[in-house]
Amino acid sequence: MRIAFLILLFIVGTCFGSFLCCQARRLRLKETKKKSLGSRSVCLSCGYKLRWYDNIPILSWVFLRGKCRKCHKKIGLTEILSELGVGLAFFSIGTTIDFTANYSLFSILSIIFLFLLVLTLSFLAIYDGTYGELPSLFLIISLILAVLTVVFNEWGINPGFDNLPERIFPILSSVAILGGLYLVLYLISKGKWVGDGDWILGVIIGIVLGEPWLALITLFLANILACLIMLPYVKKSRNKKIYFGPFLIIAFIITLTFANFFQSMIK
Repeated sequence: MRIAFLILLFIVGTCFGSFLCCQARRLRLKETKKKSLGSRSVCLSCGYKLRWYDNIPILSWVFLRGKCRKCHKKIGLTEILSELGVGLAFFSIGTTIDFTANYSLFSILSIIFLFLLVLTLSFLAIYDGTYGELPSLFLIISLILAVLTVVFNEWGINPGFDNLPERIFPILSSVAILGGLYLVLYLISKGKWVGDGDWILGVIIGIVLGEPWLALITLFLANILACLIMLPYVKKSRNKKIYFGPFLIIAFIITLTFANFFQSMIK
């Protein structure tokens, strides 16, 4: 049952990944006022309207070898990376769910809000990784979802928030490490080192992590991932900008998935 559930989560995640990638492109075209994609997905090169069998997550991209069925122009890696990324994110979060636990209604709601948060963060990762921007609307939605996730989780564990004084400091510390650091970097560099949305993204992730040591691990992982993945591109072009949002979000998913493992190492 657990394996089937995780596989289902991965499949659902890949479908959402495909959808989010398309919506990110729609939003960009709308904001730049270039053109509208219409109600159906189309090839940006020749305008070919994709059929249902062209939209099967991962499989369609593999069978078509990353090219349009009609004009054979390259589709790019964004689509398949989005599908794989969101699928793996759903799968990873699913592994943290304990099937033997007797979850309260508030805990179940917390899990639902967490998956919704993963969706909005995935959209931000796709958009920032492609266009170098973090849309304000989705940052606000993510912030609301982050707060709801934590509130319902804390209420499910301790109804009445009896442990609120004990939890406030770790959460604020986590927010200060991620959000505060990027805010300082943004102010010092006047937006040259990090974007104005990165510190808000740090606040969102810091709220959900809720522990300073988890925030530090996330910060470390994000920087390691950025260095490993972007270093070859930076060597080719020194003017290449690094958009940090996707790496921070990936590091967040990894930290959240292996939080118990990291805690055991620290102890």
